[in-house]
Amino acid sequence: MTKVAFLGLGVMGYPMAAHLQKAGYNVTVYNRTTAKAEAWVAAHGGASAATPRAAAAGADFVMSCVGNDDDLRSVCLGPEGALAGLSAGSIFVDHTTVSAKVTTELYAAAAERQIGFVDAPVSGGQAGAENGVLSIMCGGDADIYEKAAPVMAAYSRICRRLGDSGAGQMTKMCNQIAIAGLVQGLSEALHFAEKAGLDGRAVVEVISQGAAGSWQMANRYETMLDDQFEHGFAVDWMRKDLGICLDTADDIAASLPVTALVDQFYKDVQKLGGGRWDTSSLIKRLRAMG
Repeated sequence: MTKVAFLGLGVMGYPMAAHLQKAGYNVTVYNRTTAKAEAWVAAHGGASAATPRAAAAGADFVMSCVGNDDDLRSVCLGPEGALAGLSAGSIFVDHTTVSAKVTTELYAAAAERQIGFVDAPVSGGQAGAENGVLSIMCGGDADIYEKAAPVMAAYSRICRRLGDSGAGQMTKMCNQIAIAGLVQGLSEALHFAEKAGLDGRAVVEVISQGAAGSWQMANRYETMLDDQFEHGFAVDWMRKDLGICLDTADDIAASLPVTALVDQFYKDVQKLGGGRWDTSSLIKRLRAMG
């Protein structure tokens, strides 16, 4: 039985690891808060480990889904990091949205140990993770990706290699850039409908069938109209991701004027106390403006 370690049991990692266990993999989990790992084992079977190194010991694959660059370094590197527990020929797959810089760093660290490394950020949110239908964008060596793809199939609807190491993270940046503009546009449309005295649900029923339709519109318009913002990716995390996008844009001389503007709008939402609201809360800022 293929042994898999999963590092990080947040709103994404918890169900992703469960899909692996259900698919028949021998899963060992690690989480910084051990009670979360113990709860996962009680619910799904498998095993838990006290350190990333212990979780990775003897594993064929290690998957990670943690918070940011520093979190990823902490579970990968050092004497108790996962790379110290892996054997040559094993593969590390990172699902965290991080900078291409840390991906390059960890790809090199893994290569020194003859360990494969795939950067594989995901899109689809908590619902996508729970339903096993995530979109996964990957970077890394083609032969390593081909070995890892069947494992990722346990929780993905589409999984594709976009290029060498770092290409997955660059593609995730494209994803976040596109979402930022879409959510702001949807927020403005719904806010305009409210101010015009229109029935927002009726408006969306019509315009969603035309060129204005999007995933955000289909899945978020009702909660936005109902002023409910506990249904997805948090503003704090979106600002982290957009910061990565804007920093990288400076490095590669890309122009992201709308992304920079929406990032500041999310900063306004944080000032309203909405750091943990989902990203559709941009409409809350418009309502606060009167």
